[in-house]
Amino acid sequence: MFSIEVTNLKKSYGSLKAVDGISFKVKQGEVFGLLGPNGAGKTTTIEIMEGLRERDSGDIKIFGLDPWKDGYEVHKKIGVIPQEFTFFEKTTPREAIKYYASLFNVKVDANTILKEVLLDEMENHVFESLSGGQKQKTGLALSLVNSPGLLFLDEPTTGLDPNARRAIWEVIRKLKAKGKTIILTTHYLDEAQQLSDRVAIMDHGHIVAMGTTEEIIQQHGSGEYLEIHGDQQLADYINTNTELQGKYDKAKGIITIPLKKKIDMLAALAAAEQSGMKWGEIQTRQDSLDDVFIKLINEPFGEQEEEKPIEQKVNKKGHVKHG
Repeated sequence: MFSIEVTNLKKSYGSLKAVDGISFKVKQGEVFGLLGPNGAGKTTTIEIMEGLRERDSGDIKIFGLDPWKDGYEVHKKIGVIPQEFTFFEKTTPREAIKYYASLFNVKVDANTILKEVLLDEMENHVFESLSGGQKQKTGLALSLVNSPGLLFLDEPTTGLDPNARRAIWEVIRKLKAKGKTIILTTHYLDEAQQLSDRVAIMDHGHIVAMGTTEEIIQQHGSGEYLEIHGDQQLADYINTNTELQGKYDKAKGIITIPLKKKIDMLAALAAAEQSGMKWGEIQTRQDSLDDVFIKLINEPFGEQEEEKPIEQKVNKKGHVKHG
């Protein structure tokens, strides 16, 4: 069963095609990461899914409902936490939950929700006194008041310290374990890799890659390679005396050698030893999600294969800018 079905979705602002014919489905109980640079079309896509913005064309179903035409019914089935969630400064998390319950006209057990988001110890502290992570947990608590089957989490850990980020991760994993469907936007690629069952990466209104992170790395990565700490002379020696083609990075002092076969590693190490030159630490590795994203953002959209649903742009630190 699919919680979300999007088909050929389009939205333009004047001559700008913010969303240009994207299609995807999200299974019930799935964490689906939506990534991309500023201006990629993520925010517009999410607002259309939430019923906050009308599409130009295409079809979209949230639990079988049209979020624009059936907005009232859809809003009773979804929960939303925006970026850098904030609330009334003098209100406690418990009071906030009761207030939201009155808006939805539902009865809730505040204790259960507070425990679910790991906030029960701070239930009577006013919002302004909470840490950044505790404020985000308050937002998560409020998104659960109406018992939604689908949650939209917009950069839920931005600006948080590592411990607070991982606490939010734990909450998200527990929500997934309860069968909640989650749409996650984040500019932390490690977060997307840790939490998402699948990701879609948008750029210029298109989806340029979609699938599990492993599938994306396998499809767009460079495969396995060997790294040897050495110099240009050693790189030249290895290339001259083997069939390998290593590349030397002067800034890092590392020779990178693609490994097409396992025996290639033995050949590289044998050549390094026979050279009589100094060489240091060695390691084998594969491209990370960061590496693949950086590679993809340097490719013009038109040069990518049509059947490869992914697109995105990331900064040099591997952080995807939300837009």
